[in-house]
Amino acid sequence: MAAKLKKGDKVVVLAGKDKGKQGEITQVMPKAGKAVVDGINMAVRHTRQTQTSQGGRLPKAMPIDLSNLALLDKNGKATRVGFRMDGDKKVRFAKTTGDVI
Repeated sequence: MAAKLKKGDKVVVLAGKDKGKQGEITQVMPKAGKAVVDGINMAVRHTRQTQTSQGGRLPKAMPIDLSNLALLDKNGKATRVGFRMDGDKKVRFAKTTGDVI
């Protein structure tokens, strides 16, 4: 199945503690069905100091389920993603506006 959400997409969170927040996808894990969104679902990770890094309590973005994310269209509204053929290329498009993503 083709990926509806990809790295670099602007998304909005639909459910959970960060509901309504917007961000950009930095990593997608298709096998797990999750994505990491910049600044969303933050957790504090305790790291040991090494010769190269300071260590301490560092905030880290944790994965969020793809079903809790929706793509933002050009108007800044949440939209579903569809697929269609433009000539002989398969492209993603926003269901709200019909624009190619």
